[in-house]
Amino acid sequence: METPILKKKYTEIVIPELKKKFNLENIHCVPSIKKVVINSGYGASVDKNHIAYVSDEITKISGQHPVTTKAKLSISNFKLREGQSIGCKVTLRGNAMYDFLARLINIALPCIRDFRGVPAKLDGQGNYTLGISDHSIFPEVSAEGNTANIGMDICINTSADTDEVAKELLSLLGMPFRKSSSELNEADDSVEKKEEVSVEA
Repeated sequence: METPILKKKYTEIVIPELKKKFNLENIHCVPSIKKVVINSGYGASVDKNHIAYVSDEITKISGQHPVTTKAKLSISNFKLREGQSIGCKVTLRGNAMYDFLARLINIALPCIRDFRGVPAKLDGQGNYTLGISDHSIFPEVSAEGNTANIGMDICINTSADTDEVAKELLSLLGMPFRKSSSELNEADDSVEKKEEVSVEA
């Protein structure tokens, strides 16, 4: 089986860069992505057709059949019963994980209208969760059979100890994090300095 492009990038480019930046001598200390979990909730008040539709669409996007998530408690105000189906999720590892991330980063996210990057906030433990409101950004989704937009959370679980290291790992893999105001100001200052040098020259 051919090695996924993103996995090859991790081995040939990301690992050396992380070892250099964080002074990691042991290859086993270099952080990696452990798994990607895709979770989509459809609530309690839906029919069986919609449940099947969500499951089919998540299967198309992930390449793997999802498992059903069920309510752990009964909540009368939400008409929710314990054990009732409320969503589905799929866990990707190995090559399937890398293939999905490559499509997410290089194809799906750039399809979002007026896309300016994804939020750069991690969870404090080296993991990153991204919310998608419309699943039709994925190339596997057909516009003809798309009867409803599906939202989902994509959780990227890494072996990094800190958010700083995890963010660098994801950035090197191509995750288009939104620049902060300070980073934008630094970039503007750098451009201005280059312009001054060229003018003086």
